[in-house]
Amino acid sequence: MLPQLAGLFGGGDNVVSLIFQVVFTGFFVVFMFYGQRIQMMVMLREVESHLRRLKLIRDDGRKVAMETIKEIGKPVGDPTERIDQFLEYIAIAPQSMDPSGIVWKLEHVLDVRDVRFKDEVKLMAPEADEAQLNNLENTLEAAMALNMIYKVIRHFYLLGKKTLSLYIIMQIQMVLPLIMQQAEAYAQALRAFSVGQPIGDGAGALVAATLMQGYETREIARDVVAATVPIDGRTAYVLKAKGPGGNVGKPGDGIRQIIEEKKGKISTIIMIDAALKLEGEKPGEIAEGVGAAIGGPGVEQFKIEDAILKNKIPVNAIIVKQDIGDAVSPMRKEIFDAVDPVIKRIKRLILERTKKGDNVIIAGIGNTIGIGQ
Repeated sequence: MLPQLAGLFGGGDNVVSLIFQVVFTGFFVVFMFYGQRIQMMVMLREVESHLRRLKLIRDDGRKVAMETIKEIGKPVGDPTERIDQFLEYIAIAPQSMDPSGIVWKLEHVLDVRDVRFKDEVKLMAPEADEAQLNNLENTLEAAMALNMIYKVIRHFYLLGKKTLSLYIIMQIQMVLPLIMQQAEAYAQALRAFSVGQPIGDGAGALVAATLMQGYETREIARDVVAATVPIDGRTAYVLKAKGPGGNVGKPGDGIRQIIEEKKGKISTIIMIDAALKLEGEKPGEIAEGVGAAIGGPGVEQFKIEDAILKNKIPVNAIIVKQDIGDAVSPMRKEIFDAVDPVIKRIKRLILERTKKGDNVIIAGIGNTIGIGQ
């Protein structure tokens, strides 16, 4: 018996092997019974670190909005309480159980929301002019978006921590990279709005402004201006949101108004807008297609499609590709440089798709902050 024990513990290799076997067995038992909990704690720590980062971004956005209002609007009192109330505003979507008329209900809610926001900004910044009021409204909306992102992530973090549900924590942990990208984009947008700097989403508006430069403009719909521009023997009605304040206007109403003025005699409509690119594509790349190139809740797109359907007007689309960060952050050089190539494509489309004497609508879609007429 003793020689056998001496043989077992006498060799160093045998001792090391036994220790490794015991340690491995211990780890196996621990992970078999507690592996899911350990994985959950690791995920919670990761979510918690991102949540702290989101809080810093949210607080910085609130600070920038407050400083901008105090600097531009010259409020009489302290606007802090009113700003905090603004950041908590909600807009309740209309009931869609009966879809008939849902577009007009949604438009009404959005109009009421827009008027309410503008009134609130006027009260907070009484010394601001119209363009500055629009910029301040955009600044506060970006701060509001950051506040909402932070609160939603905090909700799921606390809910997962409270219930110890791996699946709740796993879902929020998997989408966190995309959420952080969106939050960083809004943070950049907020600083651009605060100084009235053009953003990537204004690519379409910049194309329209370039075409209408030097021509008389008129307000054809709410916050939408239009100019009559001759292009290669055709009459082009170029429209965009009214700048240089942060504004997207109602391009659907503007296009519909021109169609009615011309009694439906429009040969084609060309819409230019920013669009999200795929990973691997370069910012500023241009693509052509058909259809109403416009984002948002869908109200303006519905109006455009309804008007062109009644008059059988073809719609051509030109998009300038960019990611979400480019769309809401200060305009990149690649996007600015895409303006001239887009105009060349517009003229080519007009030459190929229309004949001399025809009427054409060119709509530059997007936020026109920092871009005048």
